[in-house]
Amino acid sequence: MSGKYAIVPAERIMQSILLLRGTKVILDADIAALYGVETSALIRAMKRNIDRFPSDFMFQLDQGRV
Repeated sequence: MSGKYAIVPAERIMQSILLLRGTKVILDADIAALYGVETSALIRAMKRNIDRFPSDFMFQLDQGRV
């Protein structure tokens, strides 16, 4: 690699992991920050390449059940 990419410390990634209803998740804003892009750009890229991700890769929370 040309040095253009920085290695993200494992601690930084571990701090981004949340536990929601027994499932480990990382918020889109945290993933975007790790990659150094805006959240909207990350979501667009994921939607363009949806077939590359497992079906449970992304979900959206709503204001349904509490």
